[in-house]
Amino acid sequence: MSTEIHQNQTDSEKIFSKNHTDLKSYLNAVGDWIEKETLRHIPEGDPKEYLYDLMRDYPQRGGKRFRPALVLLSCELFGGDPHDAMISAIAFELFHNFALIHDDIEDESLLRRGEPTLHRKYGTALAINSGDALHCLLHEILLDNYPRLGSKLALRIHKHMNILMQYTFAGQALDIGWVVDNKFPNRDEYRNMIIKKTGWYSGKGPCQCGALIAGASETELDIIGSFGEAIGIGFQVRDDLLNLIEESENEAPRAGSGGYGKERGGDIAEGKRTLITIELLERLSEQDSARARDILLQSRETVSNTDIDWFIAEAESTGALDAVSKYCYEHVKFASSALKKLPDNNASKLLSEIVNYLTLDRKA
Repeated sequence: MSTEIHQNQTDSEKIFSKNHTDLKSYLNAVGDWIEKETLRHIPEGDPKEYLYDLMRDYPQRGGKRFRPALVLLSCELFGGDPHDAMISAIAFELFHNFALIHDDIEDESLLRRGEPTLHRKYGTALAINSGDALHCLLHEILLDNYPRLGSKLALRIHKHMNILMQYTFAGQALDIGWVVDNKFPNRDEYRNMIIKKTGWYSGKGPCQCGALIAGASETELDIIGSFGEAIGIGFQVRDDLLNLIEESENEAPRAGSGGYGKERGGDIAEGKRTLITIELLERLSEQDSARARDILLQSRETVSNTDIDWFIAEAESTGALDAVSKYCYEHVKFASSALKKLPDNNASKLLSEIVNYLTLDRKA
């Protein structure tokens, strides 16, 4: 597999930061490349209609694909060759699509990237199995790092990926467990969850992976890790905001543009314990707080559109949404400050732009 990637170096030059003057151009190039590579690594043949078609479904729908971009940019940031990071970037995208399939089942989500979720299209059993197959494939692909990077570094990357997955699953367990136990977490508990679930998966993990490949020092790994964690947390909190305010649920997100792609207010129907929930419950009267808790404790099918509209209106009128937006901005400032301590080059310029894209406007 790695040999074939090497033979396509002419096309892969498009994912070098030096060939792009803005983030949208870069993300589009990485998005096109990662889609082709992801789909190319999924087997053909039987059982096509029960497995391989399902494995291709989410990757073919689009997506922002910023995690592979973070791997590649972080490698370039410390003077590494992005070609050395390509295998790991593909593995991150495969893990992301595996995680989405299982996450949608666990949350009973209706839409993903503007279309019905995989388990709604094919049934839960086949969806779980296809996610498991993607998980298996990412480990197979990581084996190609051994001849490319050498055994010592390839093993370190593989262990890093496994640590990331462990943190992600631990964070997901808290996220789901609170709903199961009818628990409303405090701020510290929420932050602990979000660091594990999204701080690693959507920021620290991919950033440190690229830096490791480039040979960054331990100090540099700590700084790029702090940078990634900040944007990962900001990304998740911003995503929670978009779930309440974005109207483009049937438009798939794309690398540099696109819609939200998930059902408006789905987090409320699922009973998600988000920072918005914490902020809102602190601001409501005792009577309204009881109503908000009751909505979040209901089963998904009993939550009405009226309930969702009321919840969103209260979150807006009480200032809860503004407070959460401010929280995102605090992470933007922290990430930007961390980045200033690292090398100044083409990659750092795009990483600076990606901070705002992921945590504030998503319109790059």
